[in-house]
Amino acid sequence: MQLNDNVHVLPLTMVRNGHTMVLNLSLVLDPERGPTLVDAGLPGQQEAIAAVLSEAGLEVRDLRRIVVTHQDIDHVGSLHDLVRASGARVLAHAVEAPFIDGREAPRFARPEMLAQRPELRAVVERLRPTAVDEVLEDGARLDVAGGMRAIFTPGHTPGHMCLYLERSGTLVAGDALTAGGGRLQGPNPGATADMATASRSVGRLAELDVRAVVCYHGGVVQDDAAGQLRRVAEELAGRPPA
Repeated sequence: MQLNDNVHVLPLTMVRNGHTMVLNLSLVLDPERGPTLVDAGLPGQQEAIAAVLSEAGLEVRDLRRIVVTHQDIDHVGSLHDLVRASGARVLAHAVEAPFIDGREAPRFARPEMLAQRPELRAVVERLRPTAVDEVLEDGARLDVAGGMRAIFTPGHTPGHMCLYLERSGTLVAGDALTAGGGRLQGPNPGATADMATASRSVGRLAELDVRAVVCYHGGVVQDDAAGQLRRVAEELAGRPPA
């Protein structure tokens, strides 16, 4: 799906335990600096990612950089294979980098998590750590697509990061926000490590001039995106909507 001149949303559809799940990766295009992929699906999804890239007229080898919003397995799963096939540089927030490159165990691979969800063990065993070539701090600006800014949004994980494309007003929200049927929602409480911090992060996002939001879980929100984002921020802060 082409969202605007610079952003394509790449839906990965899969069925797990009888339930259909859609992951919404983002592809940022820049004719001079090359394409940027945001997040990398689950382990074993590199062929599915190649298929959705082809719909945008690209091959995996065309990727120049992959930005990872955070450490969760459905965001880093096929990162190693994509980097090996493309030579793309990997960028992530400094707090998340150790969980991506293997210096620390990501939260989904910790013994207590695997004890609670033993079905993850087989998926975790397929994951390979991947070096992070560039760490991003809050406010870092990448010179692609008219400017893409890193927004530090901790809460879902300690180093979660969103991306804001300045020219188009597009917010690539990762898991800081979710959506359903075009209605913007807050982060999933059951998957969020610190809801209070995550709520404050949404408040920061509501200060941006947003025209479209891409949620990894839930897809695109365009109808009054800025107003919906303010509504979600107010709900999370416990204030009645204005």
